[in-house]
Amino acid sequence: MAIAQYRLVNHLHFRNFRGDLLGGMTAAIVALPLALAFGVSATADVPTNSGAIAGLYGAISVGFFASLCGGTPSQISGPTGPMSVVMATIFAALMKEDPDAGLAMAFTVVMMAGLFQILFGVLRLGKYITLMPYTVISGFMSGVGLIIITIQIAPLLGHKASSKVVNAIQQLPGVLTDIDPVALGLGLLTLAIVFAAPPRLNRILPAPLIALVVCTSISVYGFPDSGIPVIGHIPAGLPEPHMPVFQIKHAKTMLGYSVMLAMLGSIDSLLTSLVADNITHTQHDSDRELIGQGLGNLMAGFMGGLPGAGATMRTVINAKSGGQTPLSGIIHAVVLAVIVIGASPMTEPIPNAVLAGILIKVGIDIIDWSFLKRAHRLSLKGAGIMYLVMFLTVFVDLVTAVAVGAFLANLLTIKSLTDLQVQTMRTITGPTDDQQMSQEEKDIIAKAHGQILLFFFSGPMSFGAAKSISQRLSIVKAYKVLILDMSDVTRVGITASLAIENILKDAENTGKVVFLVGVHGQVAERLHRIESIHTLPKDSWFNRRLDALNEAAALLYVPLSRSRLPKEKEV
Repeated sequence: MAIAQYRLVNHLHFRNFRGDLLGGMTAAIVALPLALAFGVSATADVPTNSGAIAGLYGAISVGFFASLCGGTPSQISGPTGPMSVVMATIFAALMKEDPDAGLAMAFTVVMMAGLFQILFGVLRLGKYITLMPYTVISGFMSGVGLIIITIQIAPLLGHKASSKVVNAIQQLPGVLTDIDPVALGLGLLTLAIVFAAPPRLNRILPAPLIALVVCTSISVYGFPDSGIPVIGHIPAGLPEPHMPVFQIKHAKTMLGYSVMLAMLGSIDSLLTSLVADNITHTQHDSDRELIGQGLGNLMAGFMGGLPGAGATMRTVINAKSGGQTPLSGIIHAVVLAVIVIGASPMTEPIPNAVLAGILIKVGIDIIDWSFLKRAHRLSLKGAGIMYLVMFLTVFVDLVTAVAVGAFLANLLTIKSLTDLQVQTMRTITGPTDDQQMSQEEKDIIAKAHGQILLFFFSGPMSFGAAKSISQRLSIVKAYKVLILDMSDVTRVGITASLAIENILKDAENTGKVVFLVGVHGQVAERLHRIESIHTLPKDSWFNRRLDALNEAAALLYVPLSRSRLPKEKEV
């Protein structure tokens, strides 16, 4: 997308104001408890009480700018489970490397991630980012769900959370021997409400908000002196800007995490855009959406907020409540901003156990239960990749999980395609019953008594087929004329074209003649770029296989000489 052609405002109009107002307000009600919960969870290892407000600032920033400048009209953006899990890792890593500047560098990483997303959009990479095997996406999302559930067990039982799964598991025995009954009771009540709320009520008042209000009221009025962990002080008013802090010695770490956030946020957002398209029967603009998300994350980092992406649940609720244009996302952000400015004291007594209950429900919903149940029936290899990605996501890191999963999935895909290509290759040197050959062609081959080698290719020829080409030709040695039939080849890769070049060189060195049949389109263009191809005379190129066979039969009645293979001749 050329920058000059990019319009800042995303088709903003007021023709659906009533629906957008209802959708935006409903989405904001749903987003409030989630933003608070993600904020507290992501900053578990940060020595500050600003975690909840970081979630709200992120929801406001990403929600506003992604809607205003993005490419999916009904999408609601804000902190999500995967983004919050990664951000928790970033906080922990950078605070460990530099306790003084770690927090500022973490928010700088968010800004850098936004810049990378803008770059992705400008370079028109949107259509490529979601080209990810489903097994990888499923394993990754299920792994994120397990991470969220695992790290929320401690706060559910009245203890401080950890952002690392290994630490959360290690502290589990101690947590289980020292359970706070009030925190556990509020957490279980939260889970009961979010799981048991009837759908009709959920459409009017979202279950997370009901749980938040009911359980916080019980905590404040029923157990005022319980001493359970709560959100605590939330600064009211507008945030102070966080200027970028970039240190050369931490450049590798910061760049790595920023690319991780950018890729994850882009995948998360564009997958949610597809969901929005299905609901609203519209077509999103992937590149524009990346630019909008990038601007949102750039501003989120500047405001000290969590990074965000397209949020599936909030987007679905917005669309089903009447939100159809970017105005609904803007209204959602404005409502959250009003809460931050004027009602932040009301959120301070919310127990962390209640937020933990809400997040455990989010984690359970993120896990791809449907695919987990049937993955082994669809493909054992696919199921293996999915479980491997899930394991790496939980116990290593998200980037390694996605990289390894995508690499293995692509290897399996290439192997399957190569097997198909190899199956379509045929070498014929004598009598044959090949159904694709005419009787006249079969007679010529039979009468040649092995002196003509006919080599069929079909479909796209990738690098995986190159090895098989060489192996097939090495089996037959006695032929004098080699006919390469490429009539059914639609595309040829670099490695395969170099394999054909080696065939031509070997033929020239051994005094054999080579004919090419049916070379066209991209195949002709690629082969003409090979230097060795120009050693073939013009009469070695044929449009029809029968013509090549007749010419080969005629040549066999006279001694074959190197005059058929001049050193250089224009094709």
